[in-house]
Amino acid sequence: MPEFLEKKLKASYGAKSKVPYKIMNAMGAMRGNKETDKGREMEAKHRRDMKKYTGSVSGYKHSRPVRKVVKRSFRNA
Repeated sequence: MPEFLEKKLKASYGAKSKVPYKIMNAMGAMRGNKETDKGREMEAKHRRDMKKYTGSVSGYKHSRPVRKVVKRSFRNA
């Protein structure tokens, strides 16, 4: 099953909830308790995308690239 999706859904619905699995079944990522081809493709795509941001996917601790912040001063004149 797509681990990234499972973690995200369990964070939203609770660790003991059955809802994440029902959602993944409805999406087609799982069929019963088995992962489908679509689920494996989702996981592979997620890993590729996260590798672009960090260079690795170890432990799912992803950090996004730092955005440049434009410093503006607003004066009441």
